[in-house]
Amino acid sequence: MNLLIDNRTDEPLTAELEDAIRRAAAEALRYEEFDEDCEISVSIVDNEEIREINRQFRSIDRATDVLSFPMLTFAEGEEAEVNENDEIVLGDIIISLERAKEQAEEYGHSLKREIAFLTAHSMLHLLGYDHMEPEEEAEMFRRQKEILLQAGFPRK
Repeated sequence: MNLLIDNRTDEPLTAELEDAIRRAAAEALRYEEFDEDCEISVSIVDNEEIREINRQFRSIDRATDVLSFPMLTFAEGEEAEVNENDEIVLGDIIISLERAKEQAEEYGHSLKREIAFLTAHSMLHLLGYDHMEPEEEAEMFRRQKEILLQAGFPRK
């Protein structure tokens, strides 16, 4: 897994938070038995930037915690998009550090756990899961919970 982390905030991203992103992403791939070489881009942004991206791509003019832009949506019989290193480009994850801090406080857990949660959630989106219907939501959240447990981020 080639994980590209781009911190676009004024705040430094700690090694602990980078590790949480890496562990959650790697565990999602392992859990889903996705063993292809792949590239994942994770951008850490502020509320203002994620609001603009949300408005531009989803026509929702408000900040959100995380956005996922899957690239692995190809028709049957077509090849997946690969980069210059022959890695499958899974897609982009955009996390609002500000919103993650707010939610960590709201839910009473660490920022590290919240970042891992948002990463695991987005990884499932990149791997084709969604939560538009109640059954889909239940299945996605079950997988997400298991990924977080296996990665060492249980809900307390």
